[in-house]
Amino acid sequence: MVKITDVARRAGVSPSTVSYALSGKRPISEQTRRRVEDAIRELGYRPHAGARALASSRSNVLALVVPLRAGIHVPVVMQFAVSVAVAARRHDHDVLLLTQEEGEEGLRRVADTALVDALILMDVQLRDPRLTLLRSLDRPSVMIGFPHEAAGLTCIDLDFRAAGEACVEHLARFGHRVVALVGSPPEVYVRGTAFAQRVVQGFTEAADRAGLATAVHPCEATPAAARRVAERLLREQPALTGVVVHNEAVLEPLIDAFEQLGLRVPGDLSVTAICPDELAESLRVPVTSIALPAAEVGTRAVELLMAKLAGDQVPEATLLPPRLTQRASTAPRPA
Repeated sequence: MVKITDVARRAGVSPSTVSYALSGKRPISEQTRRRVEDAIRELGYRPHAGARALASSRSNVLALVVPLRAGIHVPVVMQFAVSVAVAARRHDHDVLLLTQEEGEEGLRRVADTALVDALILMDVQLRDPRLTLLRSLDRPSVMIGFPHEAAGLTCIDLDFRAAGEACVEHLARFGHRVVALVGSPPEVYVRGTAFAQRVVQGFTEAADRAGLATAVHPCEATPAAARRVAERLLREQPALTGVVVHNEAVLEPLIDAFEQLGLRVPGDLSVTAICPDELAESLRVPVTSIALPAAEVGTRAVELLMAKLAGDQVPEATLLPPRLTQRASTAPRPA
């Protein structure tokens, strides 16, 4: 194993000078710094993580708080987690993934140790109980999601309210007059999860503006639940011709259920969704959808944290506009 003394010997400097070059605690000449960097590169030296943390008062670790609560669609959550981890590595940081229910006590436990430099929180609720603590912590944080009262916090997410509006507006342009939202599992709404509530808000407001008849139905993440929701919608709204789906797990089973009940997509029923592009593109009938920009959200959340760690000012709110891609699942309302 290459040691700091080996680097010092190769560069012709003292070990303390190598340490200063790594930590930046004392100024050294540019010529000396280049000799140290050349020696590090030639020898393949990697500073010991613990020693580096002591020298810089940083752990170079970010906490990603992702409570895997009931109703969460894990594959999509993991897309966000992977994007955070990849972006963090580009900034020479690792990620500590916290998947348990980390309320105020859990956050304080992590923040009061030297384990992490900063925090990213997901599954944000409109009235999130963690907000008061986040505002008081001496470690920077970023929320992927927007609580009702976001002042003093740094938040980023897809504009889910605008996404709900865009799906309805797309259906209205095709002449659909009776539409429904098949939403997340019921427990997601019971918790007041912010993104789900904002989709409902955008869907309802856009439908009201266009004078459409609507229904909103949460749906458990199972094929059987999708079948029950399809049957109920056709029973309660026999003139239904447009559906917005905000529940990745039931998108395909729901389309299958409608077709088994005699409605062809898109001949009789147009379907839009808020989901990852790869899911929308992979179905037997490719679905018109608004993409979930997991890679962009994760990357920009890390960049916001890096800026905060450097002492820079960052915007409190970053809302990414929805991007709707039309595919084969939507068509003009049948005569």
